[in-house]
Amino acid sequence: MVKFAWTNNLSVGNSIIDAEHRNLISMANDIAHAIETRDCSALTQEYELFENWLTVHFENEERIAQAIGFDFTHHRLAHQHLLKELQHLKDGLAAKNGTLPDSEKNIYSHFLRELLTGHVINEDMQLKPVLQSHPYDFKYG
Repeated sequence: MVKFAWTNNLSVGNSIIDAEHRNLISMANDIAHAIETRDCSALTQEYELFENWLTVHFENEERIAQAIGFDFTHHRLAHQHLLKELQHLKDGLAAKNGTLPDSEKNIYSHFLRELLTGHVINEDMQLKPVLQSHPYDFKYG
């Protein structure tokens, strides 16, 4: 199993968002590990933790976007879509009692990572040009 790693190419130019993205990537790796080792108990816990953190992250991103005057309408819809996709993935795993045949393990791990990186690259990077006019450690409020 290949671990997904943070790279500077994923930086959106804000310390809060970048730190949360690093944390979410680590959590995605933990989920992939639980899938790989067929640890159903850990998988359930990791998904709950990931979903909770993702929700907090989305709220923080929206607060920062509002503080810098970024129109968040489209981004909010992308967040809602991402949460629905995550729920779909979680439901699929639950239907299989958290255990996947070898042929599907990589599909789930890859899908989760792609979901996360795709969002960062396609959506969150739109914040970067506006964030660059603020200090890296800019906080909302």
